Amino acid sequence: MTNIDLNVLRDKVARYFDLTPFLTPQAEAEANIREGVGFRGTNVLILIAAIFIASLGLNTNSTAVIIGAMLISPLMGPIIGIGLGVGIHDFELIKRSFRNLLYATFFSVITSCVYFLISPVNEGHSELLARTSPTIYDVFIGFFGGAAGILAIGSKAKGNVLPGVAIATALMPPLCTVGYGLATWQPTYFLGALYLFFINSVFIACATTAGVKLMHYAPKSFSNPERARKVRRIVYALALLTMLPAIYLTYTMLVQNNFENNCGRFVNTEFDFPNTSVLNYKTSFNKNQRTLTVSLMGETLPQDSLMVAMTDRLALYHLNGTRLRIIQGNYYDPRTDFTQTTSSMLRDMYTVTQSTITRQQVTIDSLRNAYSTTLRNDSMSVRIAPELKVLFPQIGNIAINRTIVCDVATGGLDTMNIVLVDYDRQISAAERNKFHEFLEARLQSGNITIINSKEIATKKGVTD
Repeated sequence: MTNIDLNVLRDKVARYFDLTPFLTPQAEAEANIREGVGFRGTNVLILIAAIFIASLGLNTNSTAVIIGAMLISPLMGPIIGIGLGVGIHDFELIKRSFRNLLYATFFSVITSCVYFLISPVNEGHSELLARTSPTIYDVFIGFFGGAAGILAIGSKAKGNVLPGVAIATALMPPLCTVGYGLATWQPTYFLGALYLFFINSVFIACATTAGVKLMHYAPKSFSNPERARKVRRIVYALALLTMLPAIYLTYTMLVQNNFENNCGRFVNTEFDFPNTSVLNYKTSFNKNQRTLTVSLMGETLPQDSLMVAMTDRLALYHLNGTRLRIIQGNYYDPRTDFTQTTSSMLRDMYTVTQSTITRQQVTIDSLRNAYSTTLRNDSMSVRIAPELKVLFPQIGNIAINRTIVCDVATGGLDTMNIVLVDYDRQISAAERNKFHEFLEARLQSGNITIINSKEIATKKGVTD
């Protein structure tokens, strides 16, 4: 391409990023920012109301309520005022904005602290926990959010940028979490959330300063260049010092995330056995010791051999120095809290297994009772035979059967004992009654039918 073509292309690209036709006059934009810096009267009450709303949202773990609080919060005003003051060398504006930001922070923390002191629910939900571990990503969010904010203020077409900036930079929730940490006396919450608020404030202000320079706002005519350079150096140093802990926390987070991913690959690949499955695994990551605890279910494997084999393979997954614990059905590590390593899946399996065992036991008991009754009836004739020899010597053979009789008319069922008897000689009516009473006592049933087997055979022969 020729130099002419390159110049034309550069001019076309430059026109896309030319801000001049879209910007309001500097005086108008400054007036809007200075108006938002003020922190008196209704602004104080609005801030307190917003803090209560945000605290309620954090307390109930409601994202929608927290977003609503961020939209009505006036905290952005003083922070953007600081950035504007640095950009145009207005040191009075810097001092005024900084003072109002301190007041707003104080009122916010005290309000949220009072709320969490009187709130009956003091459990740390996920929305609270999310405000206690800032990283370098929060630095980027604060900077780009502030850049979008100052560009929206200086633009003729405001659009819906400012509400989006208020949500993205999330100034209110960290302050509420600071109050929560103070109310519940949890330094981790207090310091982590305070640092997150500090990150957002510093980098929103830095982005505002950069935006002011980008829009070519003229500095104050009475500004002191030497003092301005000194203020800029302080701002740059403050931004760098603010960023360093976030970089360290981000590095720690990435290392921990990499460790957990390696543990997942190690467990999924190496703990693959035909009759044994991984119930769950848990990682523990701290400066002094990294631990991987694996819980197995199914066929029990040789513990010592398994530990040696798996420990040797940790290095293949970049898990050198990681302490491995393996828990099986018949193995318990006293250094491990079993209640912490047992997952909800195990508890569900235990409940289902107990329910199944109970149902099966009921079935087994029913079948056992039926079998006992059948066995008792089948052996009854053998058990009473010695008595029959003495009491009723005229009886030659006897067979006792228990059967179910159905009433054809009603469909009702009844149990009947049929006794087939073979008499060696004729038996009288009195002896027959006595024999019936004897059978009722032994069979513990009154529904007994006695049939002479020889009479049946005789009738059959006659019929034939």
